[in-house]
Amino acid sequence: MASAELSSVPGILPISFRRNFPSGEIADTVYKNRNAFMAVILFSGVINLLYLTPAIYMLQIYDRVLNGQSIPTLVGLTLLVFGLFVILGMLEHYRSKIMADIGNQIDADLSIRVFQAAFAQQCRAPDSQPGQALWDLNQIRQFFSGPGLFSLIDAPWMPIFIVVIFLLHPYLGWLALFGAILLAILTVTAERTARELTTSGQRLSAASNGMASTQLKNTDVITAMGMLPTLSKRWHAMHHHSVDQQLLAFDRVALITGATRVLRLVLQSSVLGLGAYLVVNGELSGGSMIAATILTTRALSPLESMLAHWKSFLLTQTSFLRLKGLLNEFPVRVAGQTMPQIKGEIVVENAYIAPPNRKGPVLKGVNFRIEAGEVIGVIGPSASGKSTLGRALLGIWPSSLGTIRLNGLDITRWDRALIGPALGYLPQDIELFNGTVAENICRFGEVDSAKCIEAATSVGIHSTILKFSEGYETQIGEAGVNLSGGQRQLIALARAIYGNPVLVVLDEPDSSLDETGESALIEVVRKLKSTGSTVILITHQPKLLKVTDRAMLVQDGQILNVTMKKKDGD
Repeated sequence: MASAELSSVPGILPISFRRNFPSGEIADTVYKNRNAFMAVILFSGVINLLYLTPAIYMLQIYDRVLNGQSIPTLVGLTLLVFGLFVILGMLEHYRSKIMADIGNQIDADLSIRVFQAAFAQQCRAPDSQPGQALWDLNQIRQFFSGPGLFSLIDAPWMPIFIVVIFLLHPYLGWLALFGAILLAILTVTAERTARELTTSGQRLSAASNGMASTQLKNTDVITAMGMLPTLSKRWHAMHHHSVDQQLLAFDRVALITGATRVLRLVLQSSVLGLGAYLVVNGELSGGSMIAATILTTRALSPLESMLAHWKSFLLTQTSFLRLKGLLNEFPVRVAGQTMPQIKGEIVVENAYIAPPNRKGPVLKGVNFRIEAGEVIGVIGPSASGKSTLGRALLGIWPSSLGTIRLNGLDITRWDRALIGPALGYLPQDIELFNGTVAENICRFGEVDSAKCIEAATSVGIHSTILKFSEGYETQIGEAGVNLSGGQRQLIALARAIYGNPVLVVLDEPDSSLDETGESALIEVVRKLKSTGSTVILITHQPKLLKVTDRAMLVQDGQILNVTMKKKDGD
């Protein structure tokens, strides 16, 4: 890419520029393309000089060609101007290409990082909008590829054009300067007027979109119980409010934009009129009059372009601040940990655990120890915190106080890329992903056919998969929409035990299973125990407890050990 080629040129920016450059991951990524930016600025300088061509051409036509009646001079000037216009077009194209490459490079450098940070945010705050971060990154990429940024780059050339107008005649220069100041005031006023309303409108729009997304995911419940009319009205009220806020911001800026256009026309006409007056009085030539008009239009165009792209500026600024906050909140985990031999030993010390967005903890000051290879049943009334405990043991929801240690190390300090293959999790709400059956079982890593079939056979789903249209290569769709509830649960269970993890958390694993599936589940737990895996079995079914070594009762924010009485042969 052009940006990569230009960024390899050393020494273009002084070292002091780096010291003054904003900090942060996004700023650092932008700074990596500094040499490409300098090339754009260099091209912009040449482009703006070439924009003097029409004014100079008019000066020569009026003051030389018409006075001298020289056709060869006219032809020569015209051919020269056409050549300069071709160069201008090429530079404009190449400048746009470089900026598009910069935007794409920023996206390439940050996309995975932003995706992972959005994922971490979703784990901590399930009601957040993870897609917002990806939208923000796309907005920043588009800003670098769009015309709005060029108005900022071209703005420093505005004083140069005004100086040239002063050289033609001071009166014309003062008039152009006065117009530029008025346009600058209108631009700043428009930005300040629209910022708050636009931000509020975006916030409300995101909330209404989130509400709509939630409703569309639960069509069965909404249809069955006739909830669509009331939910539609509720969504529409929020959506209408967000539209009103954005429309109000648009109306105010549209008023200022209209005033700006009128001011520009008045200013151009005033320059032309004043120029004509000076020509009549013999203080200015006809060519200078036309040249001043052209230069005035060019001098004011960056400000007018800024006002035309005010929305893009505001959206990009908001996106930048949101992304910066997200990346700061969820920094990169430092790599370098080595994977020790994990035995599945868990030690919980005075842990206070709460689901995201909940003020008080559900589990308070809990202490217990689970030896490697134990099968623990977790029981208790609904909403007592059993699922919260399961997520905490896997490091999904960190404890607010105290520690949860796996193999002696705080579970939240593990590099997830390292520890992930050693953990298995079957959540209460089954989530499969768009892909093949094999990809889902193998956790979208490299498909190991032997391990995949072993996991599927262990849970009793292998023969069923073979009956699918394409076997293990069958596309199951987002969330497993092409499968029954029991099939989804068994495939998710196969995913949880894939690779023989040392710690497996099963949350209500029999909720969608028939009697055959329950028998297969019991055999899976026994097999995991025989291989030395630690199993946390969260259940309401007493019959599943017969495969556990002991049970823990979750009640009133505490965890109590329950003595298991097993029959002979169990």
